[in-house]
Amino acid sequence: MSQKKFNINELDFNNIGNWPQNAKVVFCVVLALFIVIMGYLLVFRGQQEELAGLERKEVELRADFEKEQGRAVNLEPLKQQLAQMEQVLQQMLRQLPSKTEMPDLIIDVSQTALSSGLNNELFQPGVEVPREFYAEKPIKLRMVGSYHQFGAFVSGVASLPRVVILTMHDINLKPHERGGVISRNGALVLDGTVKTYRYLDEQEMDDQQAADAAKGAK
Repeated sequence: MSQKKFNINELDFNNIGNWPQNAKVVFCVVLALFIVIMGYLLVFRGQQEELAGLERKEVELRADFEKEQGRAVNLEPLKQQLAQMEQVLQQMLRQLPSKTEMPDLIIDVSQTALSSGLNNELFQPGVEVPREFYAEKPIKLRMVGSYHQFGAFVSGVASLPRVVILTMHDINLKPHERGGVISRNGALVLDGTVKTYRYLDEQEMDDQQAADAAKGAK
């Protein structure tokens, strides 16, 4: 039996049950295609995007793993280098004056300035400040002398038996004046603060670390 042709304009979408058989078949096919397409767009395409995201994440994780693996391989040599650097640091710190040597050292620095021809108008040691591995001693000073005398002072400090480190802070070097008139002999005035350093013994380092830990806990 041949099926009658139908005109889509004559179909009543409110009464699909009375449609011709071939119209129902076409409608079902179109509906099925629509469902398949929407299913692909809503489900399969979303899964593909999720899969692509997971693949990118895998690549990132592999790169991070290889990076961390490379660090792990180099970790032991780095630990050895760190241990060697700590040994060198301790050796350098041991070359600094000890607590008992510090008073004599300050006297030696002052005497070196005098023996160099400098005039110590002010040489005032301040309160010692402990650090993690060492302690610093500030000294306020005002010295008067020539350029060559200052050079002799620096050379004399460098030749002291103990390693002496002097760092300058807020230093002002200017021509010497008397009554507002610059001295004709070319004298200079060095005014400011220098800091010298000593190493902490094991007990002092333990006390300092405990004090730092207590500050961090507050």
